[in-house]
This record gives sequence, C-alpha cells and structure tokens, in this order.
Amino acid sequence: MNHITHWIDGKPWVGDATRRGEVYDPSTGRQTGEVDLAGVAEVDQAVAAARRAFDGWRSTSLATRTSVLFTLRALLAPRVDDLAALVSAEHGKVRADAAGEVARGLEIIEFACGISELLKGEYSEGVSTGVDVHSVRQPLGVVAGITPFNFPAMVPMWMFPLAIACGNTFVLKPSEKDPSASLFLAELMAEAGVPDGVFNVVQGDRVAVDRILAHPDIAAVSFVGSTPVARHIYQAAAGAGKRVQALGGAKNHMVVLPDADMAEAADAAVSAGYGSAGERCMAVSVLVAVGGCGDELIEGIRRRVGGLTVGPGSDPDSEMGPLITAEHRERVASYLDIGETEGARVVIDGREHPTNGDAGGYWLGPCLIDGVLPDMQVYRDEIFGPVLSIVRVDSLDSALDLIRENGYGNGAAIFTGSGAAAQRFETEVEAGMVGINIAIPVPVSSYSFGGWQGSLFGDLHVYGPDGVRFYTRGKAVTSRWSRIGAHHASLAFPASTGGGSA
Repeated sequence: MNHITHWIDGKPWVGDATRRGEVYDPSTGRQTGEVDLAGVAEVDQAVAAARRAFDGWRSTSLATRTSVLFTLRALLAPRVDDLAALVSAEHGKVRADAAGEVARGLEIIEFACGISELLKGEYSEGVSTGVDVHSVRQPLGVVAGITPFNFPAMVPMWMFPLAIACGNTFVLKPSEKDPSASLFLAELMAEAGVPDGVFNVVQGDRVAVDRILAHPDIAAVSFVGSTPVARHIYQAAAGAGKRVQALGGAKNHMVVLPDADMAEAADAAVSAGYGSAGERCMAVSVLVAVGGCGDELIEGIRRRVGGLTVGPGSDPDSEMGPLITAEHRERVASYLDIGETEGARVVIDGREHPTNGDAGGYWLGPCLIDGVLPDMQVYRDEIFGPVLSIVRVDSLDSALDLIRENGYGNGAAIFTGSGAAAQRFETEVEAGMVGINIAIPVPVSSYSFGGWQGSLFGDLHVYGPDGVRFYTRGKAVTSRWSRIGAHHASLAFPASTGGGSA
C-alpha cells in the first residue's frame, strides 16, 4: 500500500497518522494507497518553513531563479511519461491525455523562465525639475495554491512556477484523491536546486484548506474548483486580508451554425465533451444547435462515439478512462434519468457503452441528451462528466442570450464558416475564453486563463501576464538627488509642472 505524505522544508514530512485518506485506482475500484491528511499543525509547519525561506529567496537574483527553472524544465521534460503514469493511475485519464496535461504545465515553466523580462519596470526621467520616477514589482511573501483532482499536475504548474519565479515561496494543497503527482513535482524541484522551504506540499482536506485561508502569514491564495467552493474560498480568504484568485465551475457552450463544417463540429464535440471523461473545466457540456442543424450533428456524434474505446488509462488503445470515484460516477449517470424525467431525450446512453476494463472500475461511456431546455436541472447544473446536452435555438441572437443568462462564463466556442458571425460572437459572448472553430480554447502560456461571471472570483486570471501581476505588487519610486547648496524648504503641495517644488 503506497503511503503518500507531505513535503515540508525540502523533505518528506510524515504527518499525524490518525488522519489518513484512501487513494484508489479508478479503473479497478481497488485501493492503492493512503494519504496523510494535514491538520493545523502540518499547515503551520509548512507555512513556517516557507516564511523562513522567503527572505533569502526574494533576495536571490533573477538570473539564479531563472537557472533553477531551466533546470526544472530539463529534469521534467524527459520524465513526462513517468508523471503521466502517476496521473493516470490515480485520476484514471488515459496516458495520452495525462501526457498532454504535463506538456501544458511545462509551457508555464517555460514562460516563467522569462521572468527577467516579465518583471521589468518603467522609468520616467525628469517628470519635474531633477525628479525621476520608476516602478518595480516585488513578491508578496508566502502564497498558497489549492488545486483540483482533474488536473493534478497541470493546475499546480499553472501556479507555482510563476509564483516562485517572482520571488515568493509556495505552499501547495493538492486534491487528496490523486496526490502523488505533487510529491513527484516536489522531488524534481529539490533536484533542480530550489532551496528548502521555497516549495512545500501539504496533503489534506477541508481542515487544511480552512487553515490556509485563515493563516496570517499567507499573503495570497490561488484556487481552481467548483463554483460554490470558489465563492467560499474568495470570501474567506479576502475576509482575512489575502489576495485571491478563485476559478470556479463552468457550463461551456459550443454553438454550431448551419454553415459550419458538420464533420469538423462533430469531431470537436466528441473530443471536447468526452475527453478525460468530461472531467475538465473547459469541457464542452452544451451543444447549441442553431437553425435546424441538430439532427445532422447528433448523427455525426453517434457515428464517432460508437467505436470509441473506453478502458484503463494504462492501455494504449483506450481513448477514454473512468471517472474519479464511484460516487461521482453515480452522480453523473443520474443526470440521464433526471433529463428524461424533465422531458429531454437520451439519444446516447453511456451506461450501455462497452468497456475494456475491470468490472470494479468507475466506467461511464459517452452520453448525449437532446431536447434540453434552459430551465432543466440537466442544463443548469455543472455535471462534470461525459454528458453532452443539446439545446436547439433558431438564431445566433438566441444562442448569445442563452450563454449570457447561464450564469457561468468560463469558455464558449462557435463553429461557423462566417467571419461576420464569428466576429460578432467574439465581441458579444459573455465568457473569458472564446474559441472560433476550436472547441477547447485554453490560452497558450503567454496569455492568461480565466472566466467571467460565476466562473471566477477575483480580478486576475492564472498564469500569463495576469499571473505575474497576481504574484507581485507594484511600487512607484519618486527620487531626486539635489546638488549641494540647492536645498530649500517649501510647504506647498508637490507639483510636477514647470519648475515647481516637486
């Protein structure tokens, strides 16, 4: 039985053995490990280690920080498959999907390697007689990341490379459902030369989260998860005086116009709706069929999912794996019955899809529900599984209204051959990330990831330029070096015009 514990002050840290969680292989339903669950004491020890390390790390040159990050990238790049195997074993996603997750995390490390350019300030000479002004961005101190089960490698890498590159020290609280990836990353950080205490991991549940939110030495909290929890994180952390970015849930819409390439749209719907068993915050969960194209779209999806291979992530032939837990699988599958009760029609029932895996695995094949209306629970709720809903509307106007009134605003996509329609959609849609003939519009590392409305609590998105701004605070410095004998006192308010007293 694998024992997974914390990483504090540069080494494994065994916590209170009386509080442990169980870790399962979702493809078999069998327990594979136990994870220590941090209490207040373990969180406090991690924060204390990070606080001790902060002064030395913030004083470390940008060149040295960059060198460490380059080394981290060099160590991780040849071990993508190793980390992907860990992710697949505990989350269930297929190896190719897990490797893609790690690759996207590597992109953020590469972006953080440019920290010398990203932290450049501004300088204005002679704003008044003999007066110059310049700006700098400085680290916050100890910062924390609370990350979800669906991307146990990528989402932490959205956060800690930039936070550490900016001069902060970091405490990570990963999901207790698939915790091993966090220790893999911690070991690589140590091997790359990150000083003890700069990067720490506390495994745990709500006890650890609540202590992080309240701890007086944590300056900022980053979070990715469901909307109710994101709202709680935001309110609790902001109430404690912390800077917060809390990314919530999603109900991502993919609008298909009649002039779209229907084969391309069907391919995209299958990939974006059923990849990683739908357990993605950017998964498409609503197909909006405009102007009568729904039947053709359904048939295209039906043809593609009929031969889709559902099986364990360790099998290279598998295209879709299990869901994360038995409870989550039952919850997701229940929406098929809920949808039918509300008057929708199940046209593809994933409970009947053949699987190549162990009978104890948490399997659910691709599901498609037609005739969904905005007042139905199957439309309103974030299902977070391989269940696609089809809503039929008569115009692009109606599609835009649907998205605007949904309450989420993470991502939205349109498939069309019309440049005018695409341009209008880009301008008017209420979402933070927009795809045009691309179903999963996750930005590259030099842009930032984040939604609108109920999908984001806080002002700044993760990684990219917003990530740098989140993990630093600005300081404007106004300076004058007077010549000998030029001193005089004045009680006038400093002015910046002419030869004033500034």
